[in-house]
Amino acid sequence: MRILVMGAGGVGGYFGGRLAQSGCDVSFVARGPHLEALQSSGLRVESLLGDLHLPSVSASSNPADFGPVDLVLFGVKLWDTEGAARLLHPVMGENTAVVSFQNGVLKDDILRDILGASHVVGGACYIAASVVEPGLIRHTGTMQKLVFGEYDGTTSARVRQFRDACLAAKIDVSVDASVERTIWEKYVFLVGLSGTTSLARTPIGPIRSDPRARSFLHDLMQEVVEVGRAQGIDLAPGYARNRLDFIDTLPASMSSSMLGDLERHGRLELEWLSGDVVHRGQRLGVDTPCNRAVLDILSVHSQGRSTPVAPASQ
Repeated sequence: MRILVMGAGGVGGYFGGRLAQSGCDVSFVARGPHLEALQSSGLRVESLLGDLHLPSVSASSNPADFGPVDLVLFGVKLWDTEGAARLLHPVMGENTAVVSFQNGVLKDDILRDILGASHVVGGACYIAASVVEPGLIRHTGTMQKLVFGEYDGTTSARVRQFRDACLAAKIDVSVDASVERTIWEKYVFLVGLSGTTSLARTPIGPIRSDPRARSFLHDLMQEVVEVGRAQGIDLAPGYARNRLDFIDTLPASMSSSMLGDLERHGRLELEWLSGDVVHRGQRLGVDTPCNRAVLDILSVHSQGRSTPVAPASQ
């Protein structure tokens, strides 16, 4: 199977590396020092499930260098989605599948507009992985799962082929006939986790233990449920309570990638998480005051900054 990894960060680097190790023809699109490291010394992955080193990988900043592929594993930061999608036209064959494992639900709307709905396969991933230095991906814990499926609920040949490739690579995988609902279910959880941990600057443990913060966490997720239901997504009315119970089972130290970006003074995926909830709510007539608060307060940090601001003198 010919696979293009568009964005070789934690997600793309880990899963692309596993697929390449198992025999798939995998090419990586990256940039900067990470690209230079891939081209000079290959890709390394550190994981409790087994380290790997691919000393020679096919890597470039331009997808057009690789020609048509069977599948694109799409994993760029959300603000790069539109620009990255437009670069994919040279690698698109008649039946090429593009599976985004990005956060949120706006991602596939953008991909459909640029590449055509027939090319877009729904996907969600569950992993904690990041680039810790150029050319090196570190996988934290043992969870590493991909869920994907056609939006019409059919099990197509291309979905079966990708599933078989994942199984050969020892990736935990599931083909989902209700993938749109699954993506929204993850969105409910992610909006709550990202919004509360970033506002409070703390992992989830203190938030879920404090009655007022816990209530805010629930209400953030409930707004996502209400927006999704208004859009026709088959979410149970009490699904936010279900996710709150799930959060109680997580390690108290668990945080969110958005808090990590905030602490590093990086750009935030805010507009595609709470921001998207707010904008969809406005279109659908659903009030979203909690997500509006997250969006408005964190907007001062949304573009990031290269260096911390020095404290003012008194």
